[in-house]
Amino acid sequence: MIQPEELLELVVDAAEDKKAMNLVALNLKGISLIADYFMICHGNSETQVQAIATEIRKRAEEKGARVRGLEGMDTARWVLVDLGDVVVHVFHRDDREYYNIERLWSDAKVVERV
Repeated sequence: MIQPEELLELVVDAAEDKKAMNLVALNLKGISLIADYFMICHGNSETQVQAIATEIRKRAEEKGARVRGLEGMDTARWVLVDLGDVVVHVFHRDDREYYNIERLWSDAKVVERV
């Protein structure tokens, strides 16, 4: 079984490979029961948003992670990929600014990559 930290790393790598913009990983441990981590990023078009979410889903499944939910692919304005311990939010650039979910989770620590 893949550990949450390893899953987060996989998700970030997949998003970066599809040129996702402004990636932010939030550590929700002790703050929320929803997940251990949120990863938030955006694409500059619906096509890019779909490509980012598809790559994340593909790589997670290859590593044996269960995709519990995938919402928003039809409009590709805000795609949510629920991987259990890691929940991914892939926004269209305009919608990310509008929803600003980082602000809602401002108590969470930003995960720094080494």
